[in-house]
Amino acid sequence: MTNRTYEFMNDDKTTPDYLFESSWEVCNKVGGIYTVLSTKAHTLQKIFNDRVIFIGPDLWGDEPIADFTEDKLLFAEWQRHADTENHLSLKVGRWNVPGTPPVVLVDFKPFMVDRDSLYYHIWHNYRVDSLHAYGDYDESCIFAYAVGKVIESFYGFYKLDDKKVVALFNEWMLGMGVLYIKERIPAVSTIFTTHATSIGRSIAGNNKALYAYMDHYNGDQMAQELNMEAKHSVEKQAARYADCFTTVSEITARECTQLLDKTPDIVTPNGFERNFVPPHNIYISKRKEARMSLIRVAEKLLGCEIDPDALLVSTSGRYEYRNKGIDVFIEAMNRIRTSGRLQKEMIAFITIPAWVRAARADLKEAVEKDIKITVPMQMPFTTHWLHRMDEDKVINHIQHAGFTNAAHEKLKIIFVPCYLDGKDGIFNKTYYDMLIGMDATVYPSYYEPWGYTPLESIAFGIPTITTNLAGFGIWALENVSGQHIEEGVAVIERTDFNYFDVADAICEHILTLAGKEAEPIRKQCRALAAKAEWSEFIAYYRKAFAIACEAKG
Repeated sequence: MTNRTYEFMNDDKTTPDYLFESSWEVCNKVGGIYTVLSTKAHTLQKIFNDRVIFIGPDLWGDEPIADFTEDKLLFAEWQRHADTENHLSLKVGRWNVPGTPPVVLVDFKPFMVDRDSLYYHIWHNYRVDSLHAYGDYDESCIFAYAVGKVIESFYGFYKLDDKKVVALFNEWMLGMGVLYIKERIPAVSTIFTTHATSIGRSIAGNNKALYAYMDHYNGDQMAQELNMEAKHSVEKQAARYADCFTTVSEITARECTQLLDKTPDIVTPNGFERNFVPPHNIYISKRKEARMSLIRVAEKLLGCEIDPDALLVSTSGRYEYRNKGIDVFIEAMNRIRTSGRLQKEMIAFITIPAWVRAARADLKEAVEKDIKITVPMQMPFTTHWLHRMDEDKVINHIQHAGFTNAAHEKLKIIFVPCYLDGKDGIFNKTYYDMLIGMDATVYPSYYEPWGYTPLESIAFGIPTITTNLAGFGIWALENVSGQHIEEGVAVIERTDFNYFDVADAICEHILTLAGKEAEPIRKQCRALAAKAEWSEFIAYYRKAFAIACEAKG
């Protein structure tokens, strides 16, 4: 990584005997951290062979869990002990991802009764200010507290005092776990990873200039101004007290230094696993199927035929309108539409979960029954109805920009505002099974500590556009010039103030791509993605393990 040189050690002497890794997103597909952990699991299993144990929240009760298989025989004696002696309500089994690592899901709700005493104790000992807590703070912190109890129970039952044990906690939501382990099992080495600082994300999300004034921001002051004291406080103290503090990119490391008053000990960039991408023969059929599905839905929604060779472009991610660059994506698509230079038909998809009311019945029926539609449907910009649609930023921007989605327009834009889990009611495909059909992706992020979406894109052989404010974009610039989409990744310079320049640059890259042969670019994408696989990046985690263990002397 830039500005840092590490001597990596890969022998058994630097590998812990046990690794516990916890996150709100273990078996709980919410955002990018799920992808970090679920793809990293395969490589960690190769190293630890069932001595890596993921810990997540049990949010399902008696409902089935999509990517979890319970195993009553796995750590069977401890399961009984944890239940009867420690009063822990657990589901123990395997995470259904490559590597199938052991996973423990803990029901944290019974510990809500300990909340006030916990918050007082953590304030008294570590000055974590929970007084102004709201939203998801309580659930997150009590879950982290329960994670600490799970590790404590396992550690005590299997008598691991003479073993090297590392506990890795992801994001502010698990910060309370760092402090619990430090106090209750000080022999366990702790790692705290912030993927994005809570206050940095908040500054950016509140339309403040994060980068131009970074050196002048005070994290505590901004937390008070933006009503973020509780989350910022637990994150800051977890970073301070962990044996090893990490983050995912150099740009976020700078943010941590300024806003958390703690420079990360090491940057641990996010990798990807090749086995998430289908082999060549399956890839071809899946890509064909995805394109047919995307075009079929578009034809029903728009009431006109679409060229089978139309250029399909998408953006995706969380609905953070400015931070993820959704606003500039729509602006760029409008510039392409009105440029008069687009020589082929193009459909731009915005696949970002919003406040969905339902899959629209008219479109659903037309798709399922293959009804021929000859006129555009009402509101031909969205595949699903939303709550408070008149207040939705994406819909309003599309309409205000003057998109019509009429048959004569070379560029049409479609909002897919649902979570692509294979059950959305219209496409009924997962995100990867949709991504594989695209010709290009665009992620013009303003705030993006790493940026899994562009990495996933090139792993699937699809050229992408990102920015130099994304951790992945900065990494990509170490391997490509970033100036030409033909390299697989185009990296646009983005600042606090150059919104329209970014839109122009996206427009130029897409127009260039529209006239290029696809296959050589796909090869470039795959070659670059191979450099960002976990087999390459796991060395950074090995060094983090060593730093954490060395802190214990």
